Amino acid sequence: MKLMIAHADETLALAQKWLEQIHHLADHGDFTDSSTAVAQATVLLGEARAKLESSINSFDADNDPAFSVERV
Repeated sequence: MKLMIAHADETLALAQKWLEQIHHLADHGDFTDSSTAVAQATVLLGEARAKLESSINSFDADNDPAFSVERV
């Protein structure tokens, strides 16, 4: 699970990097509304990445999982 979350985080990091470049291009091209919308999306991706990091930390902190596996 941690590996899957880390992979999702890496994917969002790449998308965030692209959006930052798009934001700067739109800003320099005087596309104010587009630039603002893309900047807001970049912030939201940053918040999503912070939540993913928090979930990975929760996995590390959970010593007593909510489930158990019993071999039959």
